[in-house]
Amino acid sequence: MSNEIRRALVASPTQAARAAEERLRAAYDFVPVDQADMIVALGGDGFMLQTLHSMLEGRRILPIFGMNLGTVGFLMNEWRLERLEQRLEKAKSFKVNPLRMTVDTVDGERFSIPAINEVSLLRETRQTAKLEVQVNGRPVLPELVCDGVLVATPAGSTAYNLSAHGPILPLGSALVALTPISPFRPRRWRGAILPENTAIRFTVLDPVKRPVSAVADQREVRDVAQVDVGIDRATPLTLLFDPEHTLDDRIAAEQFIA
Repeated sequence: MSNEIRRALVASPTQAARAAEERLRAAYDFVPVDQADMIVALGGDGFMLQTLHSMLEGRRILPIFGMNLGTVGFLMNEWRLERLEQRLEKAKSFKVNPLRMTVDTVDGERFSIPAINEVSLLRETRQTAKLEVQVNGRPVLPELVCDGVLVATPAGSTAYNLSAHGPILPLGSALVALTPISPFRPRRWRGAILPENTAIRFTVLDPVKRPVSAVADQREVRDVAQVDVGIDRATPLTLLFDPEHTLDDRIAAEQFIA
């Protein structure tokens, strides 16, 4: 292998990704994930998030180079069979610090779950959620009435956060976006941009009558009473991108798409 870097190959279960996996395995050498120095992932953004979460759960973090065989592919590079070794040698690396949410449920259970894109609180029923929002231990919104609220990283700021009219954050900005989802009160509040080291706490007001769920990327905890959200600096993730198609360039370009 080029530079003796051991590569593992993983693919989503879609037909396109499996077909691409067969072609790559016929053209290049790969090793099992537990023997690898880096990972090549085939699929879409959802599969990329799934792969990153698997590494976080396994506590073995490897650089990952994704190739898009999904829909949007914001976190992925272009799919090409040719010159994979040269692409990996020239790839630019980006460090991404995930969020971590600590959740206390109405029943007294506690969960700690990482998120690469965002942590979202969402109403579970037709009734709006009522939340108290604290920033660094200080109540900043005694009562936020809304469909939900989310905290997004720069890497996730162009995903659900952008759909909720939140700001696009440049990669490396050391910021997070705090964005309401369909806010009713305060009517004029449209969110905040905060330093990434900010400690954010959401307390659910009347959680039995107005139940709320908390979602870290794709993992949901229902009937929550309190959610703490902050950056997890202990487990930085490394994404690899082609020099001509880097993540910070893509984030900047999103601001000019009509």
